[in-house]
Amino acid sequence: MIKLNINDETSRLRSVLLGTARSNGGVPSLEDAYDPKSMLHIKQKTYPKEEDMMREIEAVEAVFNKYGVQVFRPKIIENYNQIFARDIGFVIDDVFIKANILPDREQELDAIQHVLSQIDPEKVIRFPEEAHIEGGDVMPHGDYIFVGTYRGDDYSDYIIARTNMNAVACLENTFPNKKVVSFNLRKSNTNPYENALHLDCCFQPVGEKYAIIHKNGFLVEEEYQWLVNFFGSENVFEITSEEMFHMNSNIFSIAPDVVISERNFTRLNTWLRSKGITVEEVPYAEISKQEGLLRCSTLPLVRE
Repeated sequence: MIKLNINDETSRLRSVLLGTARSNGGVPSLEDAYDPKSMLHIKQKTYPKEEDMMREIEAVEAVFNKYGVQVFRPKIIENYNQIFARDIGFVIDDVFIKANILPDREQELDAIQHVLSQIDPEKVIRFPEEAHIEGGDVMPHGDYIFVGTYRGDDYSDYIIARTNMNAVACLENTFPNKKVVSFNLRKSNTNPYENALHLDCCFQPVGEKYAIIHKNGFLVEEEYQWLVNFFGSENVFEITSEEMFHMNSNIFSIAPDVVISERNFTRLNTWLRSKGITVEEVPYAEISKQEGLLRCSTLPLVRE
């Protein structure tokens, strides 16, 4: 059995589900693309090739092996994108929450049933259908749960709005001992420089006390400022809109002093090293063309 344990984003990782790019399904049509960044690369004919994405994910798995992390993989669905494991579920404490995802992605949950079957069934839950939620919007942080959401009346107009206030209420009810803090995120169906698909596209804790953040990802300045004050402005690394576009906030922590980061994130990686954090650099620029990066393609199950 897998004894789930996730209380934050940075404690020493012991077990993780890593997505796969095998049999990815090729270039989707514009009509089938979910996010503005994928649409951009489809139009420009620069959408990533399966073999390149497979190579990038293998580089991440090699880092996990180096640090003795147990790695689970989804079963392959032929001609289907299964890279972004974080979309389909997440763990808080010892509970696995199945995401209420876009309906045509439901089979991705079936593809990890061999993992879920190793978890106490009473610890695998799902919120009611009207509570929309995906793992990229949910960040446990000790006594807190940080949640990205979209509160606009035009929520239904945005396919890139993935977590609603019904889900925030469900988190509060399910984890009454946690303080759930929600953040209203900027959404755009067409402009990837103005779209925070998930909270981890514009914010992520790192190390013992630091955070990466992009101010324009937040619709309410007071909510952005709350995070800056929470971590302390001296501990916050502010990224530009160009760096957000390339997903600089979407790195992944193996431990407080070890992160996996994209090798082209020069400014960020230099800053992380200046804080005493080991940076394991991997190529991930092709996968980032789908508006997801390292946190998006990993689903942690056990941290110390």
